[in-house]
Amino acid sequence: MSTRDRVGRIMGRLPYVALAASLVLVVAGASVGVPHEGWPAIGLLVAATVGWLVWWIALHPAWERDERKMIVFFLGLAALIYALVWSSPLFGFFAWSGYILTTYGLKSWRRLAAGTLVAGAGAISQMGGWSVLSEPGVLPVFLVVLAINIGVANVMIWITMWTLEQTEKRARMIDELGVANAKLATALKENAGLHAQLLAQAREAGVLDERQRMAGEIHDVLAQGLTGIVTQLEAAEAATARPGDQGRHLDNAKRLARHSLTEARRSVQALRPQTLEGAGLPEAIDEVVKEWARVHEVKAELITTGPRRTLLPEIEAALLRTAQEALANVARHAAAGRVGLTLSYMEDVVTLDVRDDGDGFDPALPPVLNAQGGYGLSAMRERLARIAGSLEVESEPGAGTALSACVPAIALGAAA
Repeated sequence: MSTRDRVGRIMGRLPYVALAASLVLVVAGASVGVPHEGWPAIGLLVAATVGWLVWWIALHPAWERDERKMIVFFLGLAALIYALVWSSPLFGFFAWSGYILTTYGLKSWRRLAAGTLVAGAGAISQMGGWSVLSEPGVLPVFLVVLAINIGVANVMIWITMWTLEQTEKRARMIDELGVANAKLATALKENAGLHAQLLAQAREAGVLDERQRMAGEIHDVLAQGLTGIVTQLEAAEAATARPGDQGRHLDNAKRLARHSLTEARRSVQALRPQTLEGAGLPEAIDEVVKEWARVHEVKAELITTGPRRTLLPEIEAALLRTAQEALANVARHAAAGRVGLTLSYMEDVVTLDVRDDGDGFDPALPPVLNAQGGYGLSAMRERLARIAGSLEVESEPGAGTALSACVPAIALGAAA
């Protein structure tokens, strides 16, 4: 049971308590000479009042929503209050309970009118009963007492009306907030499901995308490398009469072959990041960074921030591949002396920032597709887009480059 219901039950019992207390006062007052009407009349009026309250409130609570019936109820109650005060002024202690019942089924100005009606009975009781009003000089005093009762009654009723109105508004707001919270929780669950569905669809479409990416890498790296090897071997064959030139062409062919082999292994590694199988994402990226720094003799380090958690395999693989591709771009184009990577775990997203102090470039210019590459940034963007991620690039010639990859932080098991 709510607090409002408990208060309603307590307030509903007060008129009966007040009536019983007034009857006790009448009986006690009779022993010390307080005037009253005959006991049969008092008993009949008390029984009628109890029956009126029970009939209208206890037996027919639904009538509270019908204001026309409530007007009839309150007029009858006011008549009984005046009759009880006529039988004994001590029933004025019951009259004040009429103020409580003005809020029962009555609205707006009708509550104030009902309070004024009850105030008249209270003023008569305070003056000593109906018989006192006929005495000379009493009427002016009665009018002052009546005005005080009416003023106090209407102020208290207005305050009660305002309080009830505010309580109802708060109750409606709480109900609306509850509905909004329920809708929000449902939307969040649906959002998580949509993310999972998106990733499932991306997994199916990823095969074709990965083939397209590999086709670009084969064209950029492997095909160009093999073409260079063939060219150098043909040049070496034609330079049989010049041993020095022949050896130089053979060395160039070997160097191109080793480079092509390295790029082929890197491309195969990008298909399935083996590093993630034995370690978490920060450790896997850190291993890639250290190996890259050792091979290229460039200072590089990884910083991890935020509470770590295991993400969906597709997301971790995309971040690891992005780190690999970004470092490969630095080695191929930037001529950097220092590279810094930051992996940041936030509430809703995970970001990977890669910064270098290399040559930089103008991101507004279209990529140049040649033997040195050209698919790196577009491949990273496509890979991140497949998992609802994004890639931001900031760079300018001579001022280094900063990449920022952002992906949704969907933990392992959330999609289920």
